[in-house]
Amino acid sequence: MNTTPQPDPRDRPARLTVGVVGAGRVGPALAASLQLAGHRPVAVSGVSDASRRRAAALLPDVPLMTPAEVLGRAELVLLTVPDDALPGLVSGLAETGAVRPGQLIVHTSGRYGARVLDPALRAGALPLALHPAMTFTGTPVDVQRLAGCSFGVTAPEELRLAAEALVIEMGGEPEWIAEDRRPLYHAALALGSNHLVTLVAQSMELLRASGVSAPDRMLGPLLGASLDNALRSGDAALTGPVARGDAGTVAAHVAELREHAPQAVAGYLAMARTTADRALAHGLLKPELAEDLLGVLAEEATATGGTTGARGTGGANGARGTGRTNGARGTGGAADTDGSSDSNDSPESSPESAEDPTGSDAPGSPGGPGRLGGPAGPAGPAGPADPEDPDGPHGPEGTAGPEGDAR
Repeated sequence: MNTTPQPDPRDRPARLTVGVVGAGRVGPALAASLQLAGHRPVAVSGVSDASRRRAAALLPDVPLMTPAEVLGRAELVLLTVPDDALPGLVSGLAETGAVRPGQLIVHTSGRYGARVLDPALRAGALPLALHPAMTFTGTPVDVQRLAGCSFGVTAPEELRLAAEALVIEMGGEPEWIAEDRRPLYHAALALGSNHLVTLVAQSMELLRASGVSAPDRMLGPLLGASLDNALRSGDAALTGPVARGDAGTVAAHVAELREHAPQAVAGYLAMARTTADRALAHGLLKPELAEDLLGVLAEEATATGGTTGARGTGGANGARGTGRTNGARGTGGAADTDGSSDSNDSPESSPESAEDPTGSDAPGSPGGPGRLGGPAGPAGPAGPADPEDPDGPHGPEGTAGPEGDAR
């Protein structure tokens, strides 16, 4: 039995014609979901062979058109392009008169709220930010995954009911996100989804190198239990040598990684330091054991070239309380400077990646390391020269592709 609260019929949007600008992994799936709710997809823009295949699979018989033509035919327009391409696309469409008064303009970027649509708002459009917290594959399974999926919703207050009703019609759960909290919201999804894919893929590679024939089968039950425990209990679910303060085991891990997978050392040390901080703050890691553990992490960071040690260090960035080169807590060294990455997947050299927004992102979905960073292309109704998503697998959902799939 579906317990999802249904909108009051008076708040339900009328049956709308739907257009998609950006036939990446997200747009066709959302349009197909809206079609199941009674809306009618009428046009989609797509340039690459991959986007055309996605559109044909999820939106059969819906014609391919230019972005300006899509806006000319649709009452509800989905702008499903990468975050970095979105502002230029919106400005170009508005400046060339493609946006019509009363038209619903929806973007699916996790990073932006409704203000990025201000050029369309000034042209009389109704702006909505509806970001699905899901990773996408570009296949029909994505439509099924939207059932119960949370959407980050941002819109003018007078459009809040319409925005939430659209999400519910797609089977999703609306979650209101304030305009100024969108970047933080998106970073959180990228951290959890996109980086998870990287960690899992790296773990499988190391298991294969250690002789495990089916790393996916070995990790499946373990990671499933860990995820369930983390969602239920947060930091209280922490286990393992770092949470226990087993400094010798951690040193052995780093020595093995340095020999067999040096590219994994920096990530292991960064996660170990963060885990130690959280375990210490939560009372799982005893302070007397933390000293030795953080000392090992500082030494290993130095041996690795260590400019990214733990918080409060005496070296470039050392470990808290070690008294070594990358010194003890409060020694006056420079603290770490955190960088941030988008939940969208790794950039593609092809201009095709301009169309797919999600990541997650992230993330992203399990996406690559960051969102497409290339320019949005010249402003104009056509938006980017070739606004499309790469063919790579999308995140575990594949984080691949510029969709943030967590975003």
